[in-house]
Amino acid sequence: MEIMGATLRICVDDLEASIPFYERIAGAPAQRNARGGVEVAAIGFFLLMSGPEAELEILRKVTATIAVKDVEEAHRELGALGAQIVAGPIYTPGGRNMIVRHPDGSVFEYVDRLAAS
Repeated sequence: MEIMGATLRICVDDLEASIPFYERIAGAPAQRNARGGVEVAAIGFFLLMSGPEAELEILRKVTATIAVKDVEEAHRELGALGAQIVAGPIYTPGGRNMIVRHPDGSVFEYVDRLAAS
């Protein structure tokens, strides 16, 4: 499994007020989208999320997003190492992802950029 990088997930009360700070420190513009009731801004290595508390409560349980070359390969390797696949792999507009609980109990999202065929 090849890890390409990681994104820090940050829940904020006011997305609009938070974006300029993170754009400045990351030196990159925000790329915005929404999923369900949650507004998201990806800025460099930061993923800002804002929305209803019930949805953010679930999102806070995921420590970080790990970019890998191939989610299917990560699925096989992590499973063999004793990790629990909580959800996925599934296809999304940006690629495939899955949620994994490591043997120590920490939870991560794994993503790749491979689109559905």
